[in-house]
Amino acid sequence: MKRGVKGRVLLIGATVLLSVIFFLPSTPWFDSMPEWWKRFLPHQGITLGLDLQGGMHLVMEVDVERAVDNVLDRAVLDLGDRLKEQQINATPARDGRSVAVAMTDVADREKISKIVDDRFAMLRSGDVKGETLVLDLRSGEADRIQKAAVSQALETIRNRIDQFGVTEPLIQMQGERQILIQLPGEKDPQRALNVIGKTALLEFKLLDEESPVAAQLPPQVLPGQEEALLAEWQAKVPPGDQILFERVTAEEGPVSKRPYLVKERAVMTGESLQDALVTIGEFNEPQVSITFDGAGAAQFERITSENVRKRLAIVLDDSIYSAPVIQERIGGGRAQISGAFTMDEANDLAIVLRAGALPAPVNVIQNVTVGPSLGQDSIDAGIRAAWIGTLLVVAFMAIYYRLAGVIADFALVLNVLLLIGALAALNATLTLPGIAGIILTIGMSVDSNVLIFERIREELRQGKPVRLAVDAGYEKAFLTVVDSHVTTLITALVLFLFGTGPIKGFAVTLSLGVTINLFTALVGTKVVFDLINARAKVAQLSI
Repeated sequence: MKRGVKGRVLLIGATVLLSVIFFLPSTPWFDSMPEWWKRFLPHQGITLGLDLQGGMHLVMEVDVERAVDNVLDRAVLDLGDRLKEQQINATPARDGRSVAVAMTDVADREKISKIVDDRFAMLRSGDVKGETLVLDLRSGEADRIQKAAVSQALETIRNRIDQFGVTEPLIQMQGERQILIQLPGEKDPQRALNVIGKTALLEFKLLDEESPVAAQLPPQVLPGQEEALLAEWQAKVPPGDQILFERVTAEEGPVSKRPYLVKERAVMTGESLQDALVTIGEFNEPQVSITFDGAGAAQFERITSENVRKRLAIVLDDSIYSAPVIQERIGGGRAQISGAFTMDEANDLAIVLRAGALPAPVNVIQNVTVGPSLGQDSIDAGIRAAWIGTLLVVAFMAIYYRLAGVIADFALVLNVLLLIGALAALNATLTLPGIAGIILTIGMSVDSNVLIFERIREELRQGKPVRLAVDAGYEKAFLTVVDSHVTTLITALVLFLFGTGPIKGFAVTLSLGVTINLFTALVGTKVVFDLINARAKVAQLSI
C-alpha cells in the first residue's frame, strides 16, 4: 500500500464516525438510544430555525425618549436627597429635558451648582430665572442615554430569553432603536411576549392610609374601569400621592382590581435586588422570594424598622402585587412577593426580576407567529429538492466519467455526511436558506473533481501510466481547486459578517460545505485512486 494511504483512510474513517455520532441526536431514533449514550456522548443535534419549525418573530422598539425622561426623574430624586443632606432649602423638578430647582434663597445657587458638578456629570448649571436655577443636559448626553438604553434593553431581553428556556433564539439590533427577536419552536407566544416586554421596574411604596381619600376609595373595580376611576379621583388625590391597583384573583380567575392610595415616591427600588426564586407559601401558593445585596438589605431593614404597623406596597411596573402590613423590622435582606400567582406567572416574575429591569418600555412593532405547518412544507420541499439535485449529479458523473464518476459520487456522499455532522457538532440552527446552502454545496462538490479528472485525462492522452497520470492530475489541479474554494469561502465570510439571520445561516452552511469539499476532493477521492493503484497494476483507468 502506498505510503500514507493507511493514515488517510483512518482519518476519513474517524471523521465519518464523528459525524455520525454528532448527527445521531438530530434523528428520530435518538430517543431510543441508551441513557449512557446521552450522558457521555453528544446529545444536542441540529436545531431547526424559525422558518422550519415555526415560532415567534418579534420586532420591538425601545422608547428611548422615555429612557431619557427616566434618567432625569432619577436625577431629580437624587438631587433632592443631596439638597436635604446639605440642608439647602430648594426643590428640584423635571421640566422637559431640563431640571428646574426652585430656591428659597438665590444665594444657594453656588452650593447647588457645586453639588451638580460633583455628583451629576450629565447636568450643567444654566441660567437663573427669578428664584429658579435651570439645569440642562450636557451636549450629547441625550444621545448617549438613548444608545445605552437600547444596548441595555438588548442585554436584558437576551438574559430573560435565556432563562425562559428557548433554544437557539435570534436576538439582534435592527436599526438604531429596534430589536429583532426570533424564538423558534415557541408554543406560548403571549407568555413569551409578557416576559420579554415587561419593564420590571420594582419599587417599594408606602400606602398613605392617613389621607381621607384612602378610606373613600371603592374597595374594588372591574378590570377595564381603572382609567375611569383615575379620572374621577384625579383632583382629589393629595400632592405626592397616586392611585395604583392590585389584581384580585378568585378561583375562577382575575375578577377585579383593588385601588390603593400610595406615596408617589418609592422608599426603595429593585436596584439592590440580588436574586429572585419561586417558593411555596404558607397556604401552598406559589410566591416569589427576593434577596437583596448587603446595601439593599440594610436599607430594607431600616425602612421596615421605621414603618412598623404601616402597609408597604410591592409595585412592579405600576401594578401592586401585594401590600402587606409591616409587623416588625425585617433583617436579612429577604422579602416575599405574593399575588395569587399561578406557577407559570411566579416563574415568569422571577425571571424578569433576575434579568433586571428594562431601562425604558419597549413597544411591539411587529409580532408574527409562524405556524409549524409552514415549516413542515419547507422541510419537505427542501428535502425533495436535495434528493432531485443529488440524483441528477450522481447520474451525470457516473455516466460521463464512469468509474471515476462513481468515485466522485462517493466524495459527494462523504461531503454531505461530514457537512451535517459538522452542523450538528456546532449545534447550528438549520434554516431554509441553510438548506439552500447544502444544495449548492452538493452541486459544487463535483466541480473540483471535474477539474482533477480533466487533468488526469490529459495526462492519460499523453501516454502516461495510470498511477503517474493520477498523481500528475491532482498536482496540476491543486492550485486551481484551492483558488476556487478560497474565493467562495471569502464570499461566504462576507455574507456572514454583514448579513442578517437567514443570510448568516446560508453563509455558515456554504462555508462548512466548501471547506469540507476541499477535504473530500483532495483527500477523499485521491485515497480511493491510491487504493486501486496499490492493489494491482492498473493498465487502463475508467474515466
